[in-house]
Amino acid sequence: MAGLDTACAAPTPEDGPAPSAPGGIGDPTVGEVRLPNLPESARTARGLARAALSDRWGLPESVTEDTVLLVSELVGNAIRHTGAQSLGLRMHRRRGLVRVEVRDPSRGLPCLLPVHELDVSGRGLFLVDRLSDRWGVDLLSHGKTTWFEMRTGER
Repeated sequence: MAGLDTACAAPTPEDGPAPSAPGGIGDPTVGEVRLPNLPESARTARGLARAALSDRWGLPESVTEDTVLLVSELVGNAIRHTGAQSLGLRMHRRRGLVRVEVRDPSRGLPCLLPVHELDVSGRGLFLVDRLSDRWGVDLLSHGKTTWFEMRTGER
């Protein structure tokens, strides 16, 4: 784990107006979007992330693709391992950095396990650890926020 951090930046005026979110369920760049504990929520989260990264923020495809993959992994982990009825997705941007947060009501910490070549599952946090610039978990009074940050190449 890269460390714990609670600092994040609010969207800046240069971000422009919020795009229409898939399914009209909200915009994770404006406020937390609640997703039900259903397998299709990972797909919804990918769509929300792609809309924010590409449409709203105009970030490069390489950053968008890796970030969308990691959003799917964190949401999928929360669905599979927390027993939560719902979870929250939030995205922040500041120059050169995107931060994605997935909140759930479980205080159980995610575990970064060793990954072997023939493993068919358990690669989610391994991917987060390898592809993100930093990631961590903030424990809350009722649950936790698992987050990661990606550099965007902006200066």
